[in-house]
This record gives sequence, C-alpha cells and structure tokens, in this order.
Amino acid sequence: MSDVIDVEDADSQKAQDLKSIGWVSYILHLIVAVGAVIPGTQPGVALLIVALVIDLVKKSEAEGTWQASHFSWRIRTVIWAAILYLVTAPLWLAFLVPGMMAWIAISIWFLYRIVRGMVAMNANQALSR
Repeated sequence: MSDVIDVEDADSQKAQDLKSIGWVSYILHLIVAVGAVIPGTQPGVALLIVALVIDLVKKSEAEGTWQASHFSWRIRTVIWAAILYLVTAPLWLAFLVPGMMAWIAISIWFLYRIVRGMVAMNANQALSR
C-alpha cells in the first residue's frame, strides 16, 4: 500500500468542499434577503444566524484561497446590515414611513450584496471590498 497523497487532488477536494459550504451559506443568505424584500415572507433571523455561524467557523479553512474573500464578504454584509437595521430602528417608533423606507433600502442593499457574491462564486472569482 502506498502512502503517497496527491496534493493537487487534496487541494482540489478542499476547494470543492469550501465552494459547497459557500453555496449553502449564500443560499441561506438569499432566502433571508428575499424574505426581507418581499413583505410578509420574512423567514426570520434563525437562518441568518446559521449562515453566519457557518461562515465564522469555516473562514479559517479558506485562508489563502480566493474563497476567503467570500467568507469575509458574507460576514461583513451581515454585520453591516445588522448595524444599519439597529441604527434605523428608532425611525419605526417615531415615523412609520421613513422607518419602512430605510429598512426596504437596507434589504435591497443586502440582496444586492448576496447576489453579487453568488455571481462571483459561480465564476470562481474573489471579491474585493
């Protein structure tokens, strides 16, 4: 029996595994993003938390690959969306329409970032900030 490991095959398998994990995360983010844009279809933050945990746990495995930028992209997107939602939350209390408009804008921005990431992932491209 041979103990020779083909490094190229191992790297290829790792890249494919990371890409599969990335797709799962992107799809969870997409479900949340579409739910945020379409009124009455909000699936809740549970899916978003699951996707964020996946990204945080698996990010270190992607270091040094083009896929590392995707993990960072999704994490930054969730963090910025959360900050923006929290900052604009008082608008709901004081003024219903401006609060709704702000949250719609944030939701559209979130959806855009997820779709942009999915397109780059499909093309095996890294994302810039």
